[in-house]
Amino acid sequence: MKLVGKLEIKSYEKIKEFLEQEHVGRIASLDEQGYPQIIPMNFVFVNDVVYMHSFPRGEKLENIKRNPKVGFEVDRELEFLPSYFSHPTNASQADTLYISVVIKGTSVFVEDDSEKALGLNSMMQKYQPEGHYDPIQNNDLVLDEVSIFKIIPESIKGKYKIGQHIHSDSRKILAQKILEKNSQTSKNTLKIMGFEITDEGLKMIDEPAW
Repeated sequence: MKLVGKLEIKSYEKIKEFLEQEHVGRIASLDEQGYPQIIPMNFVFVNDVVYMHSFPRGEKLENIKRNPKVGFEVDRELEFLPSYFSHPTNASQADTLYISVVIKGTSVFVEDDSEKALGLNSMMQKYQPEGHYDPIQNNDLVLDEVSIFKIIPESIKGKYKIGQHIHSDSRKILAQKILEKNSQTSKNTLKIMGFEITDEGLKMIDEPAW
């Protein structure tokens, strides 16, 4: 199997899980001159579409009105792997463990108040799970003060590199080096890679196949 196949996320559930966890995505639209404009946005993935909200005026909205075909990307750097993990002096051996999802689709302005409320309330549930707010109702004035739009996906592709592309023995060696490096993200990275930290050391509890 080619490396690109090994890096593809084949589980749609894993893609949805990742999109539910991440807080920032980037929408790409084309401006009047045909240049791509990329903007970081809060978002929520509900009922297989991406919802976002915005001030009612702005360049990205004008771009979308002119050409509704957009791209949307979400990524997470899990762990930078320094070159000395593989070679004492060869800088080209540096690498990164990551997860990313790229969506191509059509952007649509949401006009129905009930769907607007759905999008905004879903965003509140995602970003403020502790509550302490009143859910938005269909007749709330805020629905007229913001622009709600959604991306209807035509394609969703995910990639991930968490050690699944290397032999299990090499993966254990890599995991041990990540543990010893002890970065701020190392424990979470090892968990995603399928390892558990025990009193006896690292234990592989899951094959990282998505």
